[in-house]
Amino acid sequence: MKHAKLVEDATRDPTRYYVHATDVLRDRRLTDSDRLEILRSWERDARELAVASDEGMVGGEPARLSEVSKALLEVERRLGVPIDDHAAGKFVGEEEK
Repeated sequence: MKHAKLVEDATRDPTRYYVHATDVLRDRRLTDSDRLEILRSWERDARELAVASDEGMVGGEPARLSEVSKALLEVERRLGVPIDDHAAGKFVGEEEK
């Protein structure tokens, strides 16, 4: 699988390619920027699942929000993302949109 296609597909559906968020951290095919993109997507999905669960809409997979957030923070630390920018979804070197 081509690198760009892997990142695109894994970003769209991280749980299709990885069982645990730490698997993203260990995947040597990825750059830290790739990891950041995939984990941010996974975190959004996990937050949506957590909200749905809180509202009584239970699904098949666990949210794993804590696990994904920890892995995301690790990648952000590696990339030098300021703590205040975590919630904003920005990282060093990224242009304003």
